[in-house]
Amino acid sequence: MAYAPRTALYSTYTDEQLVGLLRDNDEEAFAEIFHRYWDKLLAIGFNHARNKEVAEEIVQDVLLSLWNRRHSMEIDRPAAFLATAVKFAVFKTLARENRRRDLLQEHTVDTGNSAGSFDEGVIEAKFLKEYLNELVAGLPEQCRLVFVYSRDHQLSTKEIAATLQLSPKTVESHLTKALKTLRFLLGNHRFFSVIATFIHLLLKKT
Repeated sequence: MAYAPRTALYSTYTDEQLVGLLRDNDEEAFAEIFHRYWDKLLAIGFNHARNKEVAEEIVQDVLLSLWNRRHSMEIDRPAAFLATAVKFAVFKTLARENRRRDLLQEHTVDTGNSAGSFDEGVIEAKFLKEYLNELVAGLPEQCRLVFVYSRDHQLSTKEIAATLQLSPKTVESHLTKALKTLRFLLGNHRFFSVIATFIHLLLKKT
């Protein structure tokens, strides 16, 4: 999309107001968020990536994802949300090659095969599983607990509600929030379809 010019009026709006306008397809609200947080997010990206070009690309992708997912996002604090998204994006960019290299070595040792005959799908699956665990660890505490009980312990909504002394509706709300957050952080990666299906089935449990 072509970014709308920044206007003085929008600079007076709070983050919450801008997010509300963003959901209504307001390009000027997006332009304000873009300009308001670009330098801060770039500093975060550079601090972790130590590469200006990589940091710029990551920040642009994160902000563009914010626009593309404006109708489905659930953001309480945009500044913290965007900062976290940038940090995770840097992690994914840097850790992918390092961890994939380690996994390749482990896979080669475990199977006795040469590095040239490894199964790309196996390496990718292992990396994505580890990356998902990192994302889940960054969820708000209550949201993280609900998700972990669902995924790791395969508890139903009612069972989680009883364990955490929450209402079933609150449990469903946390699961939905986890889904939206992970969708944003994982972007368009095909692995997200597995997560989406998983949580959809969980929400149907009684």
